[in-house]
Amino acid sequence: MLSLPMLFFLSLPILALFLRISPAGLLENLYQPEVLQAIGLSLGTTLISTLIIILAGTPLAYAHARKQFRYSRLVDTLIDLPLVLPPAVAGVALLMAFGRKGIFGAFLSNFEIDIAFTPIAVVIVQVFVAAPFYIKSAALGFSNIDQELEQSAALDGASSPQIFRFLTIPLSWSALLAGSAMSWARALGEFGATIIFAGNFPGRTQTMPLAIYIGFELDLDIALTLSVILILLSFLALFIAKYVLNRDWMSS
Repeated sequence: MLSLPMLFFLSLPILALFLRISPAGLLENLYQPEVLQAIGLSLGTTLISTLIIILAGTPLAYAHARKQFRYSRLVDTLIDLPLVLPPAVAGVALLMAFGRKGIFGAFLSNFEIDIAFTPIAVVIVQVFVAAPFYIKSAALGFSNIDQELEQSAALDGASSPQIFRFLTIPLSWSALLAGSAMSWARALGEFGATIIFAGNFPGRTQTMPLAIYIGFELDLDIALTLSVILILLSFLALFIAKYVLNRDWMSS
């Protein structure tokens, strides 16, 4: 009984949001141009950012799980840092790094390449804020694998790429999938750093959270529609992550 007040508090805002808009209104607003643009941009950029996170984050996660080096705690802290940084700080930091006058952005400007306030900036923000979720989950999955299995495969003549592809990945697939789902959900909901580094341009950098922000000033129904969609997608990602991890734990 003592747990009910907090559970009620956590559930009430979500319930209120769903009660505020009817299914007919949801479907009607779903076909508004600004809604379709925001959904399309969010899904497209989060797909790209999640793929980048998987490709670039998997080697880091494996190295972090397998090799204990002198500055491993420092590396671990750097991986976790985007999780606790205020979104505004993350946005300013990315602007100072990749903006037109940033450390790396100034170099790119010599080739007439601008990153800030473009769809590329949206992807960069999403990778920055969401990568830790995948890296931490993947590293945990890799660390749970008995290294003697990998050593035995090596003694049998398997190369390192073969061991990783046919042994390590299959044994840690649940952690990788769960981490991917969590990273995708985090990227999908990113707001603060995006509006600073990428701006809020409809059809170009206006993701669903940014469209919700504008919707409160222009059209509340659009904001409610996008909020409901974000909740459903986030719930789906969390459900997949928890279901996969629970099934893997039950089978082990």
